[in-house]
Amino acid sequence: MAGQENKEKATPTAQLVAHMTRTLRKQKGLTQEQLGEMCGFSGAAISGVETCAQPASDQMLVKLEEAIGDGMGFFQESRLYLRIEKYPVQFKEYALLERAALNLHLFATPVVHGLFQTEEYARALIAGGFPILTEERVEELVDARVARREVFDREPPTLIELVLDEAALLRPIGDQAVMRGQLRFLAECARRRNVTIQVLPLDCALHGEYAGNQGQLNVLETQEHEHLVYLEPQDESLLISDPAKVSTYMQRYARIRGQALAPRESLGLIERLAGDQQ
Repeated sequence: MAGQENKEKATPTAQLVAHMTRTLRKQKGLTQEQLGEMCGFSGAAISGVETCAQPASDQMLVKLEEAIGDGMGFFQESRLYLRIEKYPVQFKEYALLERAALNLHLFATPVVHGLFQTEEYARALIAGGFPILTEERVEELVDARVARREVFDREPPTLIELVLDEAALLRPIGDQAVMRGQLRFLAECARRRNVTIQVLPLDCALHGEYAGNQGQLNVLETQEHEHLVYLEPQDESLLISDPAKVSTYMQRYARIRGQALAPRESLGLIERLAGDQQ
């Protein structure tokens, strides 16, 4: 039943991948079983891709590129477009911009920013949200979210700043093991040369200011050195390019960052919450 539904809802990229897989496999005189063995998958899995009954996973696309890609890069490029097609409609445009950004300046509350979520944290968060999603859709969204992390290792490197509200570190998502893994991953990210993480402490308002009261904020710089702001209230999205509005948001972000703990102090707090420091 799920296979038939997938065929009926197959995206343009999934259909193209199906056609190319079938065509290149036959050109090489391979059966589905033989190609599956070369890729580390079953013949049934290859059949699923060729009929759109089960879209190719990111891992399978990597293996297909190695097995029958012949240096064309088709399956490698398809990874991006299949991933984009999995995102909610309102997020697709921003996802492409995020992937190519020169700089990212992020403020996250009340949960860890999606770019920094572990697979287990993302799964617990997405599966526990509303509206209730099928397990298949949950896994699609988890895979797509985790795949965004390739921006960490892009060349030339993207410079990423994250200010994370302390409430997001204290709010348990999933069980203790999930949260411990998430906190340790944040600490690992904070040690990267192209990543800066600062924690906005709960008691910052005691000093008379709390610039983060308007919620999550994403500011990015494009390859053309244009600054854009992305906001996602509830299930809607706003991509703002007006220079005057962008300037206001950038000033707000600067105030938020100014109220946050220093990077070294923030790392120490994250490590203590993870139980890795006394």
